[in-house]
Amino acid sequence: MTTPPKRKRDRAATRAALLAAARARFTLVGYDATSVRDIARDAGVDATLIFRYFGSKERLFEEASQLLREPVDTGTDDAPAYLPTRLLHTAMRQDEDGTAGGQPLTALLLSSSRPQCREQLNSQLYDTYVRNFEELVDLPDRELRAELLTAWLIGINVARSIAHTPALSDACVNDITPYFEQVAALLLGTPPPGESSP
Repeated sequence: MTTPPKRKRDRAATRAALLAAARARFTLVGYDATSVRDIARDAGVDATLIFRYFGSKERLFEEASQLLREPVDTGTDDAPAYLPTRLLHTAMRQDEDGTAGGQPLTALLLSSSRPQCREQLNSQLYDTYVRNFEELVDLPDRELRAELLTAWLIGINVARSIAHTPALSDACVNDITPYFEQVAALLLGTPPPGESSP
């Protein structure tokens, strides 16, 4: 009797499964509390494949949090009032299954006790949020206003993804957007979307 040939492993699918499992784990409990065995078990593969495909747990973490480094669509110059809304949507980006888990920002927040993660978090917050907000402000305290709005965005993320406060956790981005736009307009000194300058 002939032994059936072994099925060839789909490298791309395995890598994708490991990245998805890693993102979910790192977001749930952070870097230190996540083991490679947990990630491999969630992905349905052997833990040795993490080292084969990524080299180390740290490299896997870096790749799993890569989404935060993606360029943000800042839109066109003729609609700057919509930039805060686009950045809110970026901060609340959800996985394809509709859950709030798997967000790289949350993974970085939970892992910020590690110097490398803290450095990456600081860099990405500034590059993705603070600098973009600063460009909308034409006031002497523009840095403070931009950082305050960024802090509110981070607070929304923490309340939903880490603290799981009931009202924010149940709210979708469209529920939050009108409130966020009003506060953003106040902090940035710009008219809310849809309103013209006085």
